[in-house]
Amino acid sequence: MVAMPHLPTPAKPTATRKDVAQLAGVSTAVVSYVVNGGPKRVSPATEAKVRDAIAALGYRPNAAARALKLGSSEMLGMVVPDITSPFFATLTHAVEEAAVARGYALLMANSGGSLSAERRAVEQLASRRVDGVFLSSVLFEPDLRELEAMEIPAVLLNHSTESPGFDSVGVDFVEAGRAAVEHLVSHGHRNIGLIMGITTGGGLDGREAGWRKGLEDAGLPVGPVMRQPFDRDGGYQAGKWLLNSAERPTAIFASSDLIAVGLLRAFHEGGVRVPDDVAIVSFDGLAESEYCWPPLTTLAQPVEEMAQAAVEALVEGGGHKSNRRFHATLVRRESCGCGAP
Repeated sequence: MVAMPHLPTPAKPTATRKDVAQLAGVSTAVVSYVVNGGPKRVSPATEAKVRDAIAALGYRPNAAARALKLGSSEMLGMVVPDITSPFFATLTHAVEEAAVARGYALLMANSGGSLSAERRAVEQLASRRVDGVFLSSVLFEPDLRELEAMEIPAVLLNHSTESPGFDSVGVDFVEAGRAAVEHLVSHGHRNIGLIMGITTGGGLDGREAGWRKGLEDAGLPVGPVMRQPFDRDGGYQAGKWLLNSAERPTAIFASSDLIAVGLLRAFHEGGVRVPDDVAIVSFDGLAESEYCWPPLTTLAQPVEEMAQAAVEALVEGGGHKSNRRFHATLVRRESCGCGAP
């Protein structure tokens, strides 16, 4: 007996919009209104019939065809340097919520702090013809020629300076650094150090510029500067160095909450009391800043407002480009000596 060859099971026909319309007893236009949320309203009873038909048939709208028809992918891209960072995770979530509210999905890419990976991510998003890109770059002035060539709009996020030809959204870093120093000076401190996160691009970070400006305004000398990565271990290593320093400052401005968290651990292990021996003011306003001990006084970034402004600029922006700079809010807690609110 000759064995019959195994024949593949015929593929199940893909349900179409017409199939859904026939099963629900409505027109294909009504199916389109339900799937796309408009432009015409559909009664709840009719919508329920259409959705039941969609579920029964396993219908999936053709996103590529829809994008071709509308001239839009209804997809936005976002590139961040470190998605494991609580700040960038919070920012990405806020941007996604703002985008979804306007009918857009968000495609996220992580550059890992690498310039080459960032450029590759931007190129990949551009090749997918997203309707726009949010970029939190590792550089102060990123190269966006790839997007310009494909006429894909971009918004620079976490970007405090103007970038000709592009919209940008960020916090006034200089003002925040100056405000941190001013607050520590109000507590009587005259020796104020800085733990500055290491950045890939050249140029002076606005937080450091603000710290220097604050000291100059107060007539104080520049305190010690420690440069470490923008993470907990960076703060921890800076704290260990300070424990062995003969000229330890009485107050410190930490350029991120995560750096301050690592600093707190190092000081705790070394028997340095905060704020009695060293006062700390940090930057970002993460939820973590409220739950460490002592809770951190921090310059909080208005993340949700920034996300809304970024999405608005990308979706509704026209020919005029602008830099939206927000003000960080000083949240007073125990680490600076203010005591419980």
